[in-house]
Amino acid sequence: MGLATSSMAAKFAFFPPTPPSYSIMKEESTGRMRLTNVQPKDDVDVLILPTKRGNEIVAVHVKHPSASLTLLYSHGNATDIGQMYRIFTELSLHLGVNLMGYDYSGYGRSSGKPSEQDTYADIEAAYKCLKEKYGVKEEELILYGQSVGSGPTLELAIRLPNLRAVILHSPILSGLRVMYAVKRTYWFDIYKNIDKIPHVKCPVLVIHGTEDDVVNLSHGKQLWELCKEKYEPLWIQGGNHCNLEIYPEYLRHLRKFISAIEKLPRFRQVPEQPTDKPEAASKLTDQNIEKSKVSIDQGEKSRTGIEHREKGRLSIDSRLKSRASTGSREKSQASKDRREKSRRSLDGSWKARNSTDQPDKPRNSFDRFGDMVRSVGLCNIDCLKAESPQSLNLRQPAAKTSTEIISKPQLEPNLEPKLP
Repeated sequence: MGLATSSMAAKFAFFPPTPPSYSIMKEESTGRMRLTNVQPKDDVDVLILPTKRGNEIVAVHVKHPSASLTLLYSHGNATDIGQMYRIFTELSLHLGVNLMGYDYSGYGRSSGKPSEQDTYADIEAAYKCLKEKYGVKEEELILYGQSVGSGPTLELAIRLPNLRAVILHSPILSGLRVMYAVKRTYWFDIYKNIDKIPHVKCPVLVIHGTEDDVVNLSHGKQLWELCKEKYEPLWIQGGNHCNLEIYPEYLRHLRKFISAIEKLPRFRQVPEQPTDKPEAASKLTDQNIEKSKVSIDQGEKSRTGIEHREKGRLSIDSRLKSRASTGSREKSQASKDRREKSRRSLDGSWKARNSTDQPDKPRNSFDRFGDMVRSVGLCNIDCLKAESPQSLNLRQPAAKTSTEIISKPQLEPNLEPKLP
């Protein structure tokens, strides 16, 4: 029964577009690979990446000239990178980031057949390419998972402790929970995101439509509640599973998130070359101060220990002299008084030191993530309140606005089949 349910869940989880929306061609003059049926761009690389499960997947890398962060985008169901190509290029342009998108095994022109384990190998191959070919560091990477893409996204996220951030777009709690309202996780379930999300150590943004009839809004809200480092979520009023990109607030909120992430310090940042950025200079200064403080504290403790031993030796000598003398009670009493006064003074010194030697909390702790976001004016707590009808009227997307990155008719081929 469990094996049958697992096979059924896997069958309903993947809908590769048939036929693929693109082909791959190589330019004779430059030797570069291009996707057919899309507008070629000089800042877009087309790549074929081997996976550890023996498949070859197709990926595209969009370069932004001034980007400091890279987005690794895992797309949703019933689509491929040919259909996502315009969204990739527009997101890179408007968010100011480099972006890599890839097709899962069995999607587009990628070889193999789609499965849960293959998608894990696919995103690992894409991440390896970003590290080795483009020099992307872990703390410069943001993982973006849409719908079923939230599965491989969270699988990689829990293995990258210095990851910069995660974005979940219409995510799922698990494959089985899309079809059944189960209360616990079964071993044969796939994409157990509900169990993985608490282990993600970086900030997480969740975006979900309130009228999603494929993956209910409750999936996004429950994942957000389980996040360790929450960022202000975006619940798009009236949005369904496949059209969130046409809403102006979608792009505005992503811009706010990227801006907030860029202002936050990196994890485990190692002092590098001097930089003109005041934040980096301040952080290096703080680290030097902390090192100096530790060195001074160790010296003080060592000196105190020497003084303590010296006082102990003098006290012993005093007792020996007292016993060797004819036993003047006045001198003996004075010696006791001095020893008592010295002990009280020493105890007071140790108590004072213990009260000041508490270890400082890490300055870059993301436990204060909310405070740091508020400090740069990017957190709006009112977003969690019920919105008024007037605000909903303002949400109607204007025709051909600068914030729309794709028109609704162009999204129609990307609609994901409704799961049972």
